[in-house]
Amino acid sequence: MKDCSPSIAPIVKGDRFNLNQCPKNEFERKQMKNIPYAFGVGRLMSTQGTVLSVARVLPPYFLQATAAAAAMRGVGRGLKGRVVWGLGGGGGHVAGGLLMLVLPILLPGLFSPLGHASPSMLSEWNGPESRHTNLLKGALQTENSAGEQSDLWEPLPDQGWKPCLQPTESPSKPEKSRGYLQVFLDVGLNQQRMGICDAVAVAKILNATLVIPYLEVNPVWKDSSSFEDIFDVDHFIEALKDDVTIVKDLPYEYSWSTREFYATAIRETRVKTAPVHASAMWYKFNVLPILHSYGIAAISPFSHRLAFDHLPADIQRLRCKVNFQALVFVQHIRELGDALVHRLRYSPSLSDAVEPETIQMVNDRKPSKQARKFVVLHLRFDKDMAAHSACDFGGGKIEKLALARYRQAIWQGRVLNSQFTDEELRNQGRCPLTPEEIGLLLAALGFNNTTRLYLASHKVYGGEARISTLRKLFPYMEDKKSLSSSEERAQIKGKASLLAAVDYHVSMNSDIFISASPGNMHNALVGHRTFENLKTIRPNMAMMGQLFLNKNMSWQDFRLSVVEGHLQRHGQLRLRKTKQSIYTYPAPDCMCHV
Repeated sequence: MKDCSPSIAPIVKGDRFNLNQCPKNEFERKQMKNIPYAFGVGRLMSTQGTVLSVARVLPPYFLQATAAAAAMRGVGRGLKGRVVWGLGGGGGHVAGGLLMLVLPILLPGLFSPLGHASPSMLSEWNGPESRHTNLLKGALQTENSAGEQSDLWEPLPDQGWKPCLQPTESPSKPEKSRGYLQVFLDVGLNQQRMGICDAVAVAKILNATLVIPYLEVNPVWKDSSSFEDIFDVDHFIEALKDDVTIVKDLPYEYSWSTREFYATAIRETRVKTAPVHASAMWYKFNVLPILHSYGIAAISPFSHRLAFDHLPADIQRLRCKVNFQALVFVQHIRELGDALVHRLRYSPSLSDAVEPETIQMVNDRKPSKQARKFVVLHLRFDKDMAAHSACDFGGGKIEKLALARYRQAIWQGRVLNSQFTDEELRNQGRCPLTPEEIGLLLAALGFNNTTRLYLASHKVYGGEARISTLRKLFPYMEDKKSLSSSEERAQIKGKASLLAAVDYHVSMNSDIFISASPGNMHNALVGHRTFENLKTIRPNMAMMGQLFLNKNMSWQDFRLSVVEGHLQRHGQLRLRKTKQSIYTYPAPDCMCHV
């Protein structure tokens, strides 16, 4: 391999290939066409020593196919026949070459850096080692007193605020609607919640009839779930019947107004220029005339298209009513969520089992007599988050290069954090906490190895290797998979929005909620739990970043700093400030001071 130039290998030990990585829609198929074979094949063998490791984890036909395709495309100039040592004769190369023609279709995650669902192509080659060995050692050796534990689990005291969702005036709807309002949302679950709340508010502002919002397939989450798949639509309509008229479908004379209709040409009934955080007056000046002329208006895009300030008090309360009362998950999500909560509180832990294959299903376990308390940890540490943060997570040069390439492929240089060093980003609190770091934070606050922890996450960047340190600290860590059978999860399998909905439901029923970094799920649950006066720990990101930069800090000093830095971050109510989201800070708009 002496003639090869060092570069990035697109496959690493631990990668799993399956049909779920195939293009799911036209957007992904178009992206696939733009990825040359040179990226997926030629560079596979370009890093010195890569071939030997790949040969251990991939079948011979794959390496034969790779070599043949590389030769055909002229990207294997540096290989000089060194790729397929002892893997067969030339006939295999011909068959392998034909196989490579279909591999991009069957395994697009292998050839493209855009596969959000697939694991990192580089970072999992070698599992990341602990970055905070001294702190980890201290945490593992510390025993907390019973008094410290009881203080942690104490519910929040009455803070002098209560929910206020009743309108200041008697609710009334106009006798005649001004037309039908459609909105199209193409974001994740928690942004969809906010968009739905805003849609109800805009319909109220315009005296329009709202059509159940259309949830588009998001290119990141790739979930085609509809409103009816996630939320109880009948409850939604009934809960808001005194405020806004809502229909499931358009009447026949407007049945032409579909997403496909607006995707093919410019339409006069579509509003595509709604500014972010538009005012109520903007909608009256720009959307109301369309309703008057055509009887229908479709707004797309619509996410974050209604301001948080300078709106009537009743509109603000209506938004909260939608969010906290009208939006209820469908029955099977609630039932699965309730089952997980019950098992977290009453079932023995799986952590004592040596091999996962020997674990009996949770519903066969003998229930505990006393209810246990549990923490939900939202571990927001997926590949997108890691790449977009531009932070260093201890995976070495290879991981940094892989994330930089991924960042460039997705955002084409539009990432502000890239201008700063890792130290600067951590001092500013702009780096998400790794599983190890959030584990050390929890341990410093007083949680120990008897704490029942529920892990709410989509896909952790780095896989099990990245989570292993967290599991050492909290062996009683569970998730959807460990607490339920595959049959119970059948209806939500592979559907990011439904998986997130189950996590949301469990989070709202937990004793304590904490997130590894701010984000949409964090913001939504902070607001909802504030509304219900539930304990929610908000990590002090800037302080934690500075503490983790100090490699000489003892565990006792670290622990003291963490406790002092989080005294007022356990769910104490904070009033909303100008431009802040009403969904994260529901007081004072949706709560009354008693």
